[in-house]
Amino acid sequence: MIHLTLYTTLGCHLCEALEAWLGRLASDEVTLERVEISDDEALMARYGVRIPVLRDAEGAELERGFEPARLADWLAARGWLDEAAWRQLQQDDADRPTARGAQMRGGRRYLG
Repeated sequence: MIHLTLYTTLGCHLCEALEAWLGRLASDEVTLERVEISDDEALMARYGVRIPVLRDAEGAELERGFEPARLADWLAARGWLDEAAWRQLQQDDADRPTARGAQMRGGRRYLG
């Protein structure tokens, strides 16, 4: 079992994204201790613009863990990455069609 602390606040959509990625990429069950930063001025000063922040038992922190590659690297460094899930996620991204970008036609912008 992986025990982590998540510094968060109510309604943090990035925190929700991090939790979803964590559920997909962790090699073991994860137990999160959620710390509400808005209840403490010191926590707000430290984490207010950085959330979500994950912290492991040794005190190492991860900012922007909602970015799958950052989270995967952080988990891998601790031996907690589900390598098969990470490879599958990367393959799924590679198979997704890429957008062509915006095009101007007749004075209007169209997304491709």
